[in-house]
Amino acid sequence: MFKGKKILITGGTGSLGQALTKRLLTEDVDTIRIFSRNENKQVVMESEIPDERLRFLIGDIRDFPRFTKAVEGIDIVFHTAALKHVPVVEYNPFEAVKTNVVGSQNVIEACIRNNVGKVIAVSTDKAVSPLNSYGATKLLMEKLFVTAGNYIGKEHITKFTAMRYGNVLGSSGSVVPKFINQIKEKKEITVTDPEMTRFSITMDHALDFILESTKLGKGSEIFVPVLQAYKVGDIIEALKQTLGDFKINMIPKRSGEKIHETLINKDEMEYTYKIGDKYVIKNPLDGNNGDSDQTLEKINDVEEYSSNKADKLPTSSLIEYIKNSCICGVHKVVYPPS
Repeated sequence: MFKGKKILITGGTGSLGQALTKRLLTEDVDTIRIFSRNENKQVVMESEIPDERLRFLIGDIRDFPRFTKAVEGIDIVFHTAALKHVPVVEYNPFEAVKTNVVGSQNVIEACIRNNVGKVIAVSTDKAVSPLNSYGATKLLMEKLFVTAGNYIGKEHITKFTAMRYGNVLGSSGSVVPKFINQIKEKKEITVTDPEMTRFSITMDHALDFILESTKLGKGSEIFVPVLQAYKVGDIIEALKQTLGDFKINMIPKRSGEKIHETLINKDEMEYTYKIGDKYVIKNPLDGNNGDSDQTLEKINDVEEYSSNKADKLPTSSLIEYIKNSCICGVHKVVYPPS
């Protein structure tokens, strides 16, 4: 469905945006517009990915007229732009609302005006029963996307879908490269709780999930991948076996930080179905609860989908991933999702 299409990626200079760009360029797309506010990152990305199908547009999703102009003639939008660091958002919630909520509303309204075919919003497990401001803004973003169809008349074709998943293992700012940098600098690694769990997904798996779900999406639903999880203590053990011994400094939890994350809560399970290696959360307000779709399997045996209850990654897989990926700065799937 991507062949010959014109695509725009908000936040296209981020780690996900760049990886998504590289993957889409292999799909024989017509054009990819990179929309972001970071001038330097655009210059670097243009030099690292010299492809004549790329267009680099400076702009902010807070600026509705600018984004409306940027999305003219576009077939598919991937919305990845956000303020997403939990402590930063906790300290600057007003700014997070402007970007993550109002900015997302701008994306929706601009895409409706321009009759974009599909609009995909990338969300996070922190949007589920949120404890912090970041999660609350992403929950609102999801709500905007799954109900955006209420504002579309018969003359519009736009379909809105959200994708929700966990931490990208080894991505910038995540726990593994943070620990590795601390070890390399001969510092104590800072740990809040070894029993803390997180869902894990590799960049390649995230890209597969996003593109496959884009093809499956009919609008007004949230897709969630079936993922494994890890304990922070298992990461520490894998690093010790890979890099040798190091000292640990136990620190308090950050404001808004959970011990375990949830990808689908108990209340959402009522509207959750499974298709292949994905869950689909249907919008109860759209009049189609999924029961008539023969490709969907109703979920009845899971109370909630949380990181402490999910299958755990074995330490051996984490060791292999650290050896082959994170230290080298290369994102690739070492352990296939089961």
